[in-house]
Amino acid sequence: MASTGNTFLALITGAAIGAGLGLLYAPESGEDTRKRLRKDAQDAQDRFNKRYQETTSNLSDKARKARMDFEERLEETLSNASYKADDILSAMEEKLEELRKQNAKLQRDKPKKSKSSGTDKAVV
Repeated sequence: MASTGNTFLALITGAAIGAGLGLLYAPESGEDTRKRLRKDAQDAQDRFNKRYQETTSNLSDKARKARMDFEERLEETLSNASYKADDILSAMEEKLEELRKQNAKLQRDKPKKSKSSGTDKAVV
């Protein structure tokens, strides 16, 4: 990995030196060379700005879509959880009603004790 980085650095350095020597020996005058360099730099700046705007726009769109997907999934999950909670509550209410009926039946069937004698007497 280090040799790849060194090779890349050597390539960039060589290209920079070659470009510098090319400018020194170019047939254009210094003023023309400076104008061309200024124009090339401005063109590079414009391309960079355009790509930056495109990338920013794409990332914003992707973030917006991801947020919308997340909100939809969250809403769906909450809705499903709500339905499940309703089902559980209904089942618990049914079971509670059954237990109340059983308790009422047991209360009816259970003989009551007489307060005075302490013996069990069936109440009719």
